[in-house]
Amino acid sequence: MSLTQSNSIKNIHKLSIAPMMDCTDKHFRMIMRKISTEALLYTEMIVAQSLVYSNKKEKFLDFNNEEHPISIQFGGDDPEILKEAARMAEDWGYDEINFNVGCPSPRVCSGNFGASLMKDPEKVAKCIESLKNSCSLPVTIKHRIGVDNDYSFINLNNFVRHVANAGAERFTVHARKAILKGLNPKQNRTIPPLEYDVVKKLKKLNPKLLIEINGGLTTIDESLEALNHFDGVMIGRSVYKHPLRWSEIDQKVYGINAKSKTASNIIFSLIPYIERHLSNGGNSWDICKHLINLVEGIPKAKIWRNQISNKSIKQKLEIEYLIELTTWLEKMGY
Repeated sequence: MSLTQSNSIKNIHKLSIAPMMDCTDKHFRMIMRKISTEALLYTEMIVAQSLVYSNKKEKFLDFNNEEHPISIQFGGDDPEILKEAARMAEDWGYDEINFNVGCPSPRVCSGNFGASLMKDPEKVAKCIESLKNSCSLPVTIKHRIGVDNDYSFINLNNFVRHVANAGAERFTVHARKAILKGLNPKQNRTIPPLEYDVVKKLKKLNPKLLIEINGGLTTIDESLEALNHFDGVMIGRSVYKHPLRWSEIDQKVYGINAKSKTASNIIFSLIPYIERHLSNGGNSWDICKHLINLVEGIPKAKIWRNQISNKSIKQKLEIEYLIELTTWLEKMGY
């Protein structure tokens, strides 16, 4: 079910799970939905042109109904192609659309989208207008605080205001600048310093805009502190690498009285989903490559992960064996 005015982005954006290439596929999102019923989930970035001209659109658009609320993230720079992509996203049942102006990948930037687009606010505004005018979904944007030497607070503030006037409804700001020449994507996530104060100033000068902070947050307590200054927080690598550390999102961030979740709880709840995936010809490693991150910090955790990995990579993981290993976790109280 798509969002309505009574269930707007303002009500679900307090914490979101960042779009991450090769990570936030529908299987990982299903794991996260078992951890939190409330956090906003994102697809991996989808190149709008690839979607529009693909003969296998389901490959790009497919998600499980349980994943709501879910945002689809597009990359691109052609308003006409983005218009068509937005219509597809709405027809497919997504809850909102996010436009990527933050990815520093050379492959992405060579296509003149991602972080390189921050240098052209006018084009970004036209892309946002195109997305807004072609569907009824909320349209949001994810960006950096600057790019290369084109970096000043005045430029950032002007960029945000210009894009807000075009219709962007939430700004997810990765509090680092992007260095497109000299750093690879991984280095761009760690080497440019985090500048939270820049984003705080942005929020202070634009109090009516929804400003969400991204970058460097590793715990729920850090996220709660950030929510004192920003409208939302977006978590990336920390939640992917250590998902169980975020098992109290609903209780602590959303104030929901829910039972604490364990790795065994989560895996048992996913058994029917895994069985369906396998019966439809899927590979167990598709899911297990994400699942193994749930188990850490207990005796024999590495052995448990190795057993799951080895079996699933060879496509020899039987459901009964997964249940047996998960029952062992349950007995450990984990």
